[in-house]
Amino acid sequence: MAVPIDTAELSGALTGPTFVPGQVGYDEECSTYNLLTPLRPVVAVGAATVADVEKAVRFAAANGLAVAIRGGGHIVAAPSDNSLLITMRRMSGVSLDVEAASVRVQGAALWQDVLDAVTPHGLAPMSGSSSTVGVIGYLLGGGQSPTLGRHLGWAAEHVTAIEIVTADGRARRITADSDPDLFFAVRGTKGNFGVVTAVEMRVFPITRVFGGGLWFSGDDLRPVLNGWRRWAATVPEEMTSSIAIQRLPPDPALPEPLRGVFVLHTRIAFLGSAAEGNRLIEPLRRLAPLIMESVADLPYAQAATIHMDPPSPIPYVDRSIGLRELNAETVEAFYEVAGPGSGSTLASVEIRALGGALSREPLTADAIPARAVPFQVFAFGVGPLEQAPANRVALAELIDRLRPWGHERRMVAFLSPDEATDQSAIRLLYGEDLYARLAQLKKVYDPANMFRINHNIAPAT
Repeated sequence: MAVPIDTAELSGALTGPTFVPGQVGYDEECSTYNLLTPLRPVVAVGAATVADVEKAVRFAAANGLAVAIRGGGHIVAAPSDNSLLITMRRMSGVSLDVEAASVRVQGAALWQDVLDAVTPHGLAPMSGSSSTVGVIGYLLGGGQSPTLGRHLGWAAEHVTAIEIVTADGRARRITADSDPDLFFAVRGTKGNFGVVTAVEMRVFPITRVFGGGLWFSGDDLRPVLNGWRRWAATVPEEMTSSIAIQRLPPDPALPEPLRGVFVLHTRIAFLGSAAEGNRLIEPLRRLAPLIMESVADLPYAQAATIHMDPPSPIPYVDRSIGLRELNAETVEAFYEVAGPGSGSTLASVEIRALGGALSREPLTADAIPARAVPFQVFAFGVGPLEQAPANRVALAELIDRLRPWGHERRMVAFLSPDEATDQSAIRLLYGEDLYARLAQLKKVYDPANMFRINHNIAPAT
């Protein structure tokens, strides 16, 4: 139960607004992309300046509150009872240094905001599969770009500076040279070490991508998934691909051939020529009869159309697992739990092929734990709260069936809220050595574990 806190003095000291339960605007301020995970803090601070963030953190410390952070993105890690929520939507600026090919992104800015800023100058960011994802949260989780990742590595590797308010309520600008330990720890651990108010990162002289989707009937899961896994092992690093087993809704926003259909959606993004891209994906086109194809030479600003992620908030539950291999037996496991006749209630079971530069060590050390993972699985079930138990059962069955091929590591960005309080899962994700180092740094920078409304790394004892 939330403790009563007098927020009048805090409200008077801030530029931005505050909201408490029952107040007009509270529900909207605390809303999330996932309609099943609204936040319910003691007080929500709509930060309008870095000074607002500093004051909010100091207020939380003085009143024994945890600090939750709401940027512009999709995923919320944990419930926020007995906490102070800092929302960043009033700090969403993007500024570009064209000559340096560098962009500074503030607060809750989305990838679309960055694309709007850099595209007119022939530059591209290492954006995600959706343009409505928040930039900073994506980067703090590592950032696996489905267009540039296999060629350039994790997006966090290209972050050059971070502006952060730590648990002492002090704003800092950190780099690999000025604060190597904190700079290391922040990239790959989401919000465990403070409130990141801005980042600076490199952008790249890329204007186009050859990409899109190939849709097959879900009944052809065996030949398509087996063909895709063999094909994915042969393509160059300039080619990034994923495949999703999807039960699509009868949504009029979808192209007519896809409405209410059980499909395999194969996504590709290639940085070479359209002619070479067409040659490379021709074996995929022959795997089974196509329902639809959208592959084309695209302006990079349209790369987010490749995955066709839902643009608006939806109610869902999710799980993920890394895979150390994808073989014929793994395909049979997918067929059993998500294929035709399985009775699966899951809307999507996605497999991302990683590797390439995503597997190489960075020039500047970071805490990203997924470098050795060849494949990442992310699955979710959509529906109102009363359907969540059935979807959780289906997700558990999927993960349990895939464990024989499971990898101990996986992408931090895909950890579900259901796993936020499972310390054994967090330790396993990072591994004992990396977790121990992060826990020691947590003891230095956040000894009271103020930043714990996340997939928490507890301070070392």
